[in-house]
Amino acid sequence: MARIKKRDKANVPPGQETPLDFAVSSRDAGTLQMVQDAIHHKQVMLAFQPIMNASDQTTPAFYEGLIRVLDETGRVIPAKDFMGAVEDTELGRQLDCLALELGLAELSQNPSLRLSINMSARSIGYSRWMRSLQRGLRKRPDAGERLILEISEGSALQVPELVIDFMDKLQGKGIAFALDDFGKGFTSFRYFKDFYFDILKLDGQFSRNVHRDSENQIIAAGIAAIAERFDMYTVATRIEDPKDAHVLADLGFDCLQGFLFGPPTTKPDWQTSKNDRNAA
Repeated sequence: MARIKKRDKANVPPGQETPLDFAVSSRDAGTLQMVQDAIHHKQVMLAFQPIMNASDQTTPAFYEGLIRVLDETGRVIPAKDFMGAVEDTELGRQLDCLALELGLAELSQNPSLRLSINMSARSIGYSRWMRSLQRGLRKRPDAGERLILEISEGSALQVPELVIDFMDKLQGKGIAFALDDFGKGFTSFRYFKDFYFDILKLDGQFSRNVHRDSENQIIAAGIAAIAERFDMYTVATRIEDPKDAHVLADLGFDCLQGFLFGPPTTKPDWQTSKNDRNAA
C-alpha cells in the first residue's frame, strides 16, 4: 500500500478540505473554545504527581504540577487532550501564566513543598508571565528556591539563545530548570554543553519495559552517566513496573516518576491534611 502523505493545509484551496481536514479543524476549534471557556470561568487547576527518590522509593523528592482544565460538565481534562491545540496560541501563554500562578500559590502556602511547573519557551518574554513570577517571589522570596521550571526538549530547541539567557537570569534567583521529554525529539548533546539545565527528565519511551529491553538499558545508562558528569539531576519518567524502577535506579537515575508511585491528583495529601485540620 502506498504511503499516505500529510497534506500541507496552506496549499489546500478553500472549499476543498477533505472530511479528515474538516474533522481535525472542528475538533481543534472545539478544544480552543473549551480552554477559552475554562480560563474565562477560572476552571483551571493543577494536578500533582510525586517524583520519588530512586534510592528510597517511598519518599518524594518533589512534585510536578500539571495544568488541568474543566469542561462544561465539570470533567477534569488533562493537558495532553488540549495542549497541542493551544500551545502556539495566546491561550497557551495564558495557561502557562495560570500554571505558574497556581504553583507559586502552593509554594507560598506550603514551605516544605518543592514543585516543578511546565512552561513553553514561547512564554519567555510574555509580560504577564514575568509579572506573575515577580509578584509570587515578592510574596514569598524563598519560593524561587523551591520552584523548578520544566521546558520540553522540542520547545527549547526552537529558540535556544532565548532559553539560555532566560535560564541564566532566573537561576540567579535560585530557580532550577528541568529539560523535559529528553530523547523524544531530535536529541542533541548540545543541551549538556550549552544550556546548563539542572535536571534532565528522560522520555518515557526509554523507561517503559526497560527491564527487558537491553538497547534502552544502554541508552538510559549512557544518558545518566553523561548527565552526572555535567552535574545534572536525572529523572526517569512513566514508570509503571517495579522491575523498571529497579533497573533505572541501578543505572544511576536519581529520581523516578510514574503511575507506579501515584497518578496526578488535584487533591494532594498536603491539601487534604490542611482541610482536615480546618474542619476539626
